[in-house]
Amino acid sequence: MTNKNGFGALPIQRISDAEAVKLLRRAYDRGITFYDTARFYTDSEVKIGLAFKGMRDKVYIASKTAAVTPEAFWKDLETTLNNLQTDYLDIYQFHNPDFCPKPGDGSGVYECMLKAKEQGRIRHIGITNHRLKVAEEAIDSGLYDTLQFPFCYLATEKDIALVKKCEKADMGFISMKALSGGLINNSAAAYAFQAQYENVLPIWGVQREEELDEFLSYIDHPPVMTEELRQVIDHDREELCGNFCRGCGYCMPCPAGIKINDCARMSLMIRRAPTQMQLTADMQKMMMKIEDCLHCNQCMEKCPYELNTPELLQKNLKDYKEILAGKEILSNKETQF
Repeated sequence: MTNKNGFGALPIQRISDAEAVKLLRRAYDRGITFYDTARFYTDSEVKIGLAFKGMRDKVYIASKTAAVTPEAFWKDLETTLNNLQTDYLDIYQFHNPDFCPKPGDGSGVYECMLKAKEQGRIRHIGITNHRLKVAEEAIDSGLYDTLQFPFCYLATEKDIALVKKCEKADMGFISMKALSGGLINNSAAAYAFQAQYENVLPIWGVQREEELDEFLSYIDHPPVMTEELRQVIDHDREELCGNFCRGCGYCMPCPAGIKINDCARMSLMIRRAPTQMQLTADMQKMMMKIEDCLHCNQCMEKCPYELNTPELLQKNLKDYKEILAGKEILSNKETQF
């Protein structure tokens, strides 16, 4: 069985350079060779550059640009290569564009990709997205080597069809959100699901050694789809499928200061994580911000999953208050809503 472990480097923004280098080198030493980052992930690229300086030929590195003009493209690429201390990227990806870049579309950015590839600065052209329409257009275009798209065992039939469509088009499929932003808490079931698809490589977002070691253990002892794991998946699909927030953050920032990508999934998180972590005074203040909603609907317009975000926030706030009341936390005036 192919090693279904890629390293998603977004979370290493939250740890120090030394901690990140230690984590990245541990991943490499134990068998992970694919690392995905982005210009958007603050110092993530810098940390990968520090970890793999002098051993560039030992790893595969993918990064992303959100550029929509040639000027921004070349600036991003130069910055990324400098940060990573390399002169090439294995994959350079358009980062969640709301259109599918193509030659002659007027933006000029796909032409930049082609030129960078001719120069040897990138080896493969990829695209990431959260929109089925853009993802399908990218596959149909024949212009891309890889597609990065959310994919986990909560996937819809349309998501699974997208994976199969990529395989038929001889495109690699990089699976982001393989744990659905923390809603999936059974890594063995998550891994076994991904392993069913030959052309899929999940990138696990980790920032702690114990999280990393869990996935590293699957290299020598990969989970297979057993009846027990299938029951876990069936239970989670029943509980979580539907109109839930994936936590992608593309609705942000909120003009009212609401942390939408945390607040809109609180009802689910509070049932799947240690409860007290979600009931602190700071978390209660965060949820209270929902009452400041301006109903401007900017979040709805930006949501790639077409969720009614304001309605979802209100439902989560109502549920949260009921949970607090049930925990008898409202006796303290400071914690009252």
